[in-house]
Amino acid sequence: MPRGQKSKRRAREKRHQARSEAQRLQDAQAPAAEEEESLSSPTPPLFGAKSQDEEKPSTSQASLSTDFSCRTAADQKAILLVQFLLRKYNMREPITKEGMLKHVIGKYKEHFHEILRRASELMVLAFGIDVKEVDPTRHCYALVSKFQRTSDDRMTGEEIMPKTGLLMTVLCVIFMKGNCATEEDIWEVLNVMGIYAGKKHFIHGESKKLITKDLVQERYLEYRQVPNSDPPCCEFLGGPRALAETSKMKVLEFLAKIHDTVPSAFPLLYEEALRDEEERARARFAAMLLTGAVASVHSGADFWGSFSHL
Repeated sequence: MPRGQKSKRRAREKRHQARSEAQRLQDAQAPAAEEEESLSSPTPPLFGAKSQDEEKPSTSQASLSTDFSCRTAADQKAILLVQFLLRKYNMREPITKEGMLKHVIGKYKEHFHEILRRASELMVLAFGIDVKEVDPTRHCYALVSKFQRTSDDRMTGEEIMPKTGLLMTVLCVIFMKGNCATEEDIWEVLNVMGIYAGKKHFIHGESKKLITKDLVQERYLEYRQVPNSDPPCCEFLGGPRALAETSKMKVLEFLAKIHDTVPSAFPLLYEEALRDEEERARARFAAMLLTGAVASVHSGADFWGSFSHL
C-alpha cells in the first residue's frame, strides 16, 4: 500500500479514536451533571400552589412523588436523611450535622442545607414533626412534634406516628375552610398529595379508615353528616383532643412550612390564629387565678383549723 494511503488511514483511525474517547468522557460526565442539576433544583409547592418556574418546566425539577423512579438525587438523599433521623431518635442518640454529613450527605456536603430542608418538609408532611437546630454551636438538632405534650416541645416517648402528618393536613383544610370542611374538600387536597380513598397509601395505609374512624375514635376529629344535605354528605371539624394538644397557630405554621413561607403570609388566617392565642392565654391565666384562689382558701382553712382546739 502506498505511503500516502497508509498515512490517511492512520489519520482516520486517530480521529475515530479521539471521537470515541470524547464520547465515553461525555457519557461518563452526563449522569454526574444531571445529579448535580437535580440537587440544586427547587422543590415545587404543595396543595396546588403555583411555583415561580411553572411556565418553564424542566425535566430535572425535583418532585416529592412516591414513585421512586421519578425522584431526583436530592429527594433520594432527603428520604435517606429522614430514615437516618428516625433511627437516631429511636436509638436515643444525638442528631448532629457531622453525623448527617458523614452517614448520609457524603460528597454532596455543599447541598447540605437544601437536602435538610427537603427532609424537614417530608418529616412535617409525613409525621407532623419539625427538625430544629437546638445547639447552633455544635450543630445539634432535635425532633419537635406539632402536637405539644411537654414543656420544652421535645419529642418524648413513642410519639412519632405517621398519622400525625395526615391529621395536621386535615386540620389545615378545616382551618382554611372556616373551621369546618366538607369531606369533598378534604379529599381534594389529599388527592393532590397522592392520598386516595379506597387506595392503600405507602405511609398512611387505609387513609379513609384513618380519618373517618381511627382519628374520630381518638377524638382528634369530628365527622358528621351535614344537616339537610341532599344528596347526603359529611363534614369534618377539629376534635377536643386536637383543640387541646395543638392550636390554630401551630396548624398555620404547619401550612406555612409546607409552602416554604411564614404564617403571616396568610393574613386572614394569621389574624384568627393570633386571636386564638390570646384567648388561650386568657384561659390559662384565669385557670391560674382559680387554682391560686382555691389554694388560698385551703391554706386559710388549715390556718384557722389549727386554732380550733382553743
